[in-house]
Amino acid sequence: ALEKKVVKSKLGEKVGLPCCHEIPSSESLHNYRIYWQKNTTDVVLAYAEGKEISKHKRYENRTEMNSRNFTLWIYPVEILDNGPYQCVVQHLRSSQNSFVVCDETVTLFVTADFSKPNVTAEAPTNSCESTEMVVRCSSHGGFPKPKISGALNNMSIIWNVSWVSESSLSPYNVTGKLHLNVTRDTIITCSVEYNGFAKSTSLLLKKPNDCIVPTVPPSYNVITASSIIIIIFLLAITLAARYLPRHVCSHCCKPQDSVEEGVKECTKTPMNSKVASETSSV
Repeated sequence: ALEKKVVKSKLGEKVGLPCCHEIPSSESLHNYRIYWQKNTTDVVLAYAEGKEISKHKRYENRTEMNSRNFTLWIYPVEILDNGPYQCVVQHLRSSQNSFVVCDETVTLFVTADFSKPNVTAEAPTNSCESTEMVVRCSSHGGFPKPKISGALNNMSIIWNVSWVSESSLSPYNVTGKLHLNVTRDTIITCSVEYNGFAKSTSLLLKKPNDCIVPTVPPSYNVITASSIIIIIFLLAITLAARYLPRHVCSHCCKPQDSVEEGVKECTKTPMNSKVASETSSV
């Protein structure tokens, strides 16, 4: 059977897959045998002579078929329901004689919404004059496998994209990464696109400010050495203040019992001078 029809549905919704035949008003369901198959191998639902004769356990309590146009209704839709379905209708002329009325395939595309993209930007901390930024765009919980596109001031950009999923029929987490040289304020947009749907987020990237090199505090060793030098200097001044006055007085006079005697002692004419004077007069 050729794939001719496509039906799209979101996770958890109710969806109807159309068949290729409708019963004329002059006939009833008892005149037909209907098979709904998935991937041409697994029987989802089967009717014969007006009665349900088979149903796959995955579709129990969430599928039903229209008795006139054979539309297969699925509710709620799961991601595993994604894929091609085949509707085969046979007309029963008798219990032993039948012929195929139609055989047609319809493909169900299941979509799970991704979260709104989260865009973040980080500037490196190891370079004071760098204008480079690392920009990330991430989204999660969606299906099918998405694409990430974007624009920088309305100019298209290409992301370095990575995906995470348990299997090809499991929700995806997606992350895009960019290295940008931001020399002025710039608007960046990130869009996550999946199965005809898209979600976008924009972010204003501000030019990194010129950083100021922080003052490095003196180390412990420097502080210790400076303290020792200051202490030694203060001790030297203290010792000098006590020593110098005594040293000077030792050259002028000796301490006396009274102030007056000290004055006389200090003002007494030296002996050598007196002798010289007497010799001169003789």
